[in-house]
Amino acid sequence: MVDAPAAAPAPAAPAPAAPTVSAAHRALILALHGAGAVKFGSFTLKSGIQSPIYIDLRVTVSHPTVLREVATALSGAVAGVPFDLLCGVPYTALPFATAMSLAGGAPMLMRRKEAKEYGTKKTIEGAFEKGQTVLVVEDLVTSGASVLETVGPLKKEGLEVHHVVALLDREQGGSDALKSQGVDMHAVFTLSTVMDVLEKEGKIDEETKASVLSFIQSNQVGATAPNNGVKAPENGATEKPLSPKPAEKESKLTYLQRAEKVKNVTGRRLLELMEAKKSNLAVAADVTTKAQLLELAEAVGPEICMLKTHADIIADWDEGTGPALAEIAKRHQFLLFEDRKFADIGSTVHHQVSGGLHSISKWAHVINAHSMPGPGIISGLKKAVAETDSEMAKSLGLLLLAEMSSEGNLATALPGYTQKTIEMAEAEKEFVFGFISTGRVAGDDFVYLTPGVKKSAGGDGLGQQYNTPEKVIGEKESDVIIVGRGVYQADNPAKEAKAYREAGWRAYETRVSGSQ
Repeated sequence: MVDAPAAAPAPAAPAPAAPTVSAAHRALILALHGAGAVKFGSFTLKSGIQSPIYIDLRVTVSHPTVLREVATALSGAVAGVPFDLLCGVPYTALPFATAMSLAGGAPMLMRRKEAKEYGTKKTIEGAFEKGQTVLVVEDLVTSGASVLETVGPLKKEGLEVHHVVALLDREQGGSDALKSQGVDMHAVFTLSTVMDVLEKEGKIDEETKASVLSFIQSNQVGATAPNNGVKAPENGATEKPLSPKPAEKESKLTYLQRAEKVKNVTGRRLLELMEAKKSNLAVAADVTTKAQLLELAEAVGPEICMLKTHADIIADWDEGTGPALAEIAKRHQFLLFEDRKFADIGSTVHHQVSGGLHSISKWAHVINAHSMPGPGIISGLKKAVAETDSEMAKSLGLLLLAEMSSEGNLATALPGYTQKTIEMAEAEKEFVFGFISTGRVAGDDFVYLTPGVKKSAGGDGLGQQYNTPEKVIGEKESDVIIVGRGVYQADNPAKEAKAYREAGWRAYETRVSGSQ
């Protein structure tokens, strides 16, 4: 029997064609590379992650011809998109927006990263009318967070924002994240396109290109990020538990890496400040006079990331106390956390946070609330913050009490209480950035603060249970230790604060060691 001849192999499917790159865009990519805006090697990013590529578009301000070409490319990317005004994301995109305004004649607005504390105290500078449409201009987009930090203040002024134009899309999920917030992104080119052009022009080799593309895929953010192995149900939706057991790799992230994940401005600032000061210590200032409070703030300020206050126990609190605390906090670089534990209906907490003798939203960076009243408490606090005539209030962050450290507390005892609290936080990440808890209760996009910390474990006879910095930071994977009597009742509060800061930081370094 003669074997039948083997069938001829089917022809391989052709590889998808790379998108066509215009001569002008190709020339611009090469010009940016020549100006040193695109570098290859090993770079530590702000998040602490090692990257094979570093893009620094700030150098374009020293190359007028390149800057002019950037403006032309950006304008071309939004040809046909209607807008009345331009607004560059500070700071790198400001020259881009300026060049576009000069070339095309569209008026420009400018967003301040930090509002002035004098004069008009404006966040948005320029001439505009409510209802006008603004095109946001960005240099490059990774997660989209920087764009949204500009979109928010513009919308608060009554302006419409539907589009952003960026020179470069890093293809790490930012476009989808912006789309989910009602903002369409228009990019001149993607990072993949840049790699294609540079390889074809002999500026990089195939191995470098592959390394960068692999980095992009491995470092997705937002909606396009991997779901950490969570199985998707048959309907295609991503099924993700609200309180998953964190993967070991995620639980080892540094504070700076975590800051990339937090949506609230104050939450990110806290994590960045902690890394800069090498401090995860918050001191509970449970003193009863204004003089004691300000003296303690001065003494422990250099050692702490946060001072936790109880304004309503200060017998002689007056209208100058909050501003005096804020001045000390600014000078020593720590945040003020008013531990008011709001727990009423929305309309009541609205008045409690913004009015009365203490006017909390005018000087505090952080507040907290019980979740027992339900989501309305968050709505009431958000409304109060939005209506407060204070620039500080615009970035104020909220913590929810997910767990408590006192023996027999109902927050821990009630079935489902902590889980429901997490659900409330998940729905309001722009405002809620973390929890008061005995340890880590959710993911890396929240911050965890744990009270009841002393050098030795035990109790105080009144129900308060103490844990050590090593257990709270190392074992329970919390982020901030809150120390009260161990510091403010000490003969030398500054010395004790330093000792606690060092103990907490050692525990943190041990926790993240070996993860980089």
